[in-house]
Amino acid sequence: ASTLADRLVVVTAGPTFEDLDPVRYIGNRSSGRMGLAIAREAVRRGARVHLVLGPTSLEPPAGCETTRVRRAADLHAAVMPLAESADVVIMAAAVADYTPVAPSHQKIAKQAGPVTLTLARTVDILAERGQRRASAGHGPVLVGFAAETEHVISRASEKRRRKQVDLIVANDVSRADAGFDVETNIVTLVGPDATEALPLQTKSRVA
Repeated sequence: ASTLADRLVVVTAGPTFEDLDPVRYIGNRSSGRMGLAIAREAVRRGARVHLVLGPTSLEPPAGCETTRVRRAADLHAAVMPLAESADVVIMAAAVADYTPVAPSHQKIAKQAGPVTLTLARTVDILAERGQRRASAGHGPVLVGFAAETEHVISRASEKRRRKQVDLIVANDVSRADAGFDVETNIVTLVGPDATEALPLQTKSRVA
């Protein structure tokens, strides 16, 4: 029997959009394909899956409960209570690191000259979960992702240590055949004692 049978697996997927005004936002190129593939595979293996999904045109897989979110703050609010009873938390979403401090309630009018934006750090959800687990001495298996353009493995290793998580899935998003908004991916699994490089393959196979 699958080790995921009847286990609660929380998966995050997709980007977050941080609004500047009712028309404009800061976002990223994540399509959600990798996280959706993981959710689909977890369902196939018998898990109870709760998917927290950022803005994407892709449909969530059948068989999982889905909470849709827009901003990093929304994702944080959804994930934190779910993680309390989860067996596994897989943070595949591309969560914004920064958000506008004072988004406008009206469309910002075009003006001559440059516009200055003040951005604030968003809450680091994976690090917060890692800290909570370390303090409590128990908690879900924690898996994070590291989308990098250089020094991929060293940065992923540091991220895993700093955030106190079990596994980081590292990928080089500067490649045209991997990372954002393509059907394939090439990743390295970075654990506490070893790394395992997977060849280029479909995201469903990576999952």
